[in-house]
Amino acid sequence: MYAETFWELASQKYAAATALLVTLAIPLPLVAHEHAKPRHSKLELVVLGSGGPRSFGRASTSYLILVEGTPRILVDAGPGAFLELGKLGIDLARVDTVLLTHLHIDHSGDIPAIFLDRALTSDQPIHFKVFGPQGSGLFPSTRQYLRLLFGQGGAYEYEKTFGADETVEGVDLPIALDSAENEIVAEGDLRVREVATHHGDCPSVAYRVDYQGESITFSGDMDASAIPNLQHLAIDSDLLVFHVGVLDPPNSPEILYTLHTAPKQIGQAARDARARHLLLSHLSPAIEESRRQVLQSIRGSYKQGTEFAYDGMRIPVLATKPSPNPKGKSGIPR
Repeated sequence: MYAETFWELASQKYAAATALLVTLAIPLPLVAHEHAKPRHSKLELVVLGSGGPRSFGRASTSYLILVEGTPRILVDAGPGAFLELGKLGIDLARVDTVLLTHLHIDHSGDIPAIFLDRALTSDQPIHFKVFGPQGSGLFPSTRQYLRLLFGQGGAYEYEKTFGADETVEGVDLPIALDSAENEIVAEGDLRVREVATHHGDCPSVAYRVDYQGESITFSGDMDASAIPNLQHLAIDSDLLVFHVGVLDPPNSPEILYTLHTAPKQIGQAARDARARHLLLSHLSPAIEESRRQVLQSIRGSYKQGTEFAYDGMRIPVLATKPSPNPKGKSGIPR
C-alpha cells in the first residue's frame, strides 16, 4: 500500500514538473506581444502620471488623449510625465491642445520639458493652445503663467529659439462655481467642454472630451462643493477620471476635505452622472494603503467598473476597460 501511494505521488509530481517546464518554454516575447495587442478605439486614454504632489514612485498627474490612434490632447503635465512619454515612445507631433485643470506644481511642472521636446523634434511650425483657469490670490492666470515661462524675460524664453517656429497661446477660463459650461474646442467631431470646480484657494476647472460618440471627463482636484458642476459635465460619460486624495471622514486631516472629494461622494457623483467606467487617479500613499476600503466605499453607490490608475496605463474608451498591465500591477485589488 505504501509503495503504491509513493509511486502515485511521484507520478503526480512528475506531471506537474513537466507542465511547468512546458510553460517556461513559451517564448516571453510572444506572451508580452499578446498582452500588448491594441484594441480599436476612437478615443484612448494614456495615463502618464497617476500620483500627486508626494514622491513615492509615481509620476505626478498627467494624461494624454489619442484620437483615432494619434496623440492630440495633453491633460495636465505633472513632474514625471516627460519621463513616461519617453518610456512609452509616444510621438507628440500632433499634440496641439493642452488642458490644465489647475496650476499646482504636481499638475503643471513638466510643461517646459514637454514643450521643449516637441520643439526639438519638429520641422513644422508649432502652435500650442493651452487652456486653464483664471488667476486668483497666489495663483497667476494661465496666460500669465505661460508668459512667466516662455514670454519675454520669462524663465524659459530661450525655449522658443530651438527647432521650429513656436507659438504658445494661453486661454483663461472662468473659475466661479456659478459660471456656465463652455465649449472651448470644436474641430470636426472633436469637442472639448469645461466647467469651473473648487480646489481650496487654487482656481480649478474640469474638462470633458467628446469624439464620435465616445467621451472622457476629467475632474481634476476638487472638493465636494463642485460635485453638481462635475455631474452635469460628466453626464453619460464613457470614462470618468476622478482624483481621490482623501479617505472618508474622519480618516484624513480635516483640511484635506477643503481640497478633495471623499470616496463615498465620488461613488455617488459617478452614479448620478451615469458614468460607464470610473478611473481613480492622483493617488497618495494613504490611498495606496487603503485601496479595499476606498473601493468598498465607492461601490456602496456606484456599481460599474472601477479601476485605480497606474503610470503607463492605456484605456481604449470604446472597451471602457484597461488593457492588461504588463507589469502585473492589478488596477483592482483582489
